[in-house]
Amino acid sequence: MPEFEDFNTLPVGKLGLIALPGCEELADKIDKYLVEWRAHRENNHKDNIAFKEYHRDTYLVDVTFSRFGTGEGKCVINQSVRGYDLFILCDCFNYGVKYEMYGQQVPMSPDDHFANIKRVISAIGGKARRITVLMPMLYEGRQHRRMSRESLDAADMLRDLCEGLGVDNIITFDAHDARVQNAIPLFGFENVQPVYQMVKALTKTVDNLKIDKDHLMIISPDEGGMHRCIYYSTVLGVDLGMFYKRRDYSKIVKGRNPIIEHQFLGDNVEGKDVIVVDDMISSGDSMIDVSKKLKSLKANRIFICTAFGLFCNGLDNFDEAYKEGYFDKVFTTNLVYRSPELLEKDWYVEVDLSKYCSYIIDNLNHDNSVSKLLDPVDRINNLLIRKGYKTPEELTRN
Repeated sequence: MPEFEDFNTLPVGKLGLIALPGCEELADKIDKYLVEWRAHRENNHKDNIAFKEYHRDTYLVDVTFSRFGTGEGKCVINQSVRGYDLFILCDCFNYGVKYEMYGQQVPMSPDDHFANIKRVISAIGGKARRITVLMPMLYEGRQHRRMSRESLDAADMLRDLCEGLGVDNIITFDAHDARVQNAIPLFGFENVQPVYQMVKALTKTVDNLKIDKDHLMIISPDEGGMHRCIYYSTVLGVDLGMFYKRRDYSKIVKGRNPIIEHQFLGDNVEGKDVIVVDDMISSGDSMIDVSKKLKSLKANRIFICTAFGLFCNGLDNFDEAYKEGYFDKVFTTNLVYRSPELLEKDWYVEVDLSKYCSYIIDNLNHDNSVSKLLDPVDRINNLLIRKGYKTPEELTRN
């Protein structure tokens, strides 16, 4: 993938990035890439005056979010966005953002962040040419199906945004179950997998990594995550294993059926490095239990790769497991909030996806296909060959 695509077509509208509270850092990085690429593009098309109209020093829209003393909020857009192709960036799981309510500092909940999405769309007032919501971790994504008399929050959320508020496209990463897009069949829904960035971070961080069937194995911590692990094992050409979660369905603890036991299904892991792949780390108890089981099966090094590191129960359990040698590194993306304490941990590696997001936004703004961006097989193969992990002949055989 080149540093930027030298598009010959003009954008569908002036590009605008709206960063909701808690998403400013990611938006700033995306903005810098877009400004750099479009400056090059304008320089390559000096004879086309129209290109100058679409190049600016920043694509961030000036937006203010404020709160009343009761905790109620409002959004004000401080510039014109008429005819803009707007991308709203939001991190619905950033508990590091706080506001004052009745004199108390209150951390923003996912519901508060989602309310801000609706506020900014209301402030746009139908003047934008197109609205895309980039929601890295899908709000209510884990409540994607109905098992009894319960709410269908993910489907309600998508219909609320698209059918009710006029959002044209939803972009999310590693959705818990991408089939939730069936709730909005006539609207755009892109579920992006950060596989290339994860593999790149692994090859850059891990010493003496050997990517072959004799030295490496991909593990899914449960049957629900097999689809993403199958992709990893296929593109890397290594074996796949899985843990079956035996649950107690007679009770519900913190919204879920507690896990009684993890049972491993797969080939021998003795002496092999293992990559455990999942969509998120919530409490982390399940991931640590899986790591302990793998160590008891005499696995060598254990690397945990997830798109979203939430660490809802804090970091102490991971600190203890790391000291005991149950895992070696945890890789998560910068698409959701990472606490300052997490960023300082020796066992933590941050995977930056700001450039990837910039590619997607840049292509969509030009109404170009993003198929090659969504399926990174060629980029992964080129990376493995460039780093010396595979030969072209080995990849052809796989």
